[in-house]
Amino acid sequence: MCRQSMIRALVLLSVLLWTVTSPAAESDLPKGIIKLDPYPAPSLTLHDLDGEPYSLEAQQGSVVFVHFWASWCGPCRKEMPAIQRMWNKLQDAGLKIALVNTAEDEDTVFQFLAAHAPTIRPLMDRDGQQTEAWEPRGLPATYLVDARGQVQYQAIGGRPWDEPEYLAFLRSLSEAP
Repeated sequence: MCRQSMIRALVLLSVLLWTVTSPAAESDLPKGIIKLDPYPAPSLTLHDLDGEPYSLEAQQGSVVFVHFWASWCGPCRKEMPAIQRMWNKLQDAGLKIALVNTAEDEDTVFQFLAAHAPTIRPLMDRDGQQTEAWEPRGLPATYLVDARGQVQYQAIGGRPWDEPEYLAFLRSLSEAP
């Protein structure tokens, strides 16, 4: 066997072993969830509708569902009731949520959430700068931040967060060491 063939065989074997021994393959994830190479979550310091401060850094030790949305976004409108139902089921499981409205006024956000997600505390990104720091490719966009403050997963577009496979996935993240 020539040296080049031997190197190819070793590379192929390494890739095969990595695939077999790596954590959950992307095919095991719920539809639309993307596993990322972990990176530190960008800063997220905002106020809610009542003017109360929120800081993602203060959530260290918990998994945080960071969700960027706007009321004018069709997929956001469709997805928001599912997020409310997911939150009703998982808020006692240790999952935290940061529901970030992107550049809308308080009246619009209040009216929208009163109809679609009345018990979730919305965060107001009034000028859109915090959203830009996260670089979503569109709205809605969700990032799952682990207990160490690392972004681990992303979902672009609306997801049925209240369906069993998504609930089980989110629970598994909250229960992970």
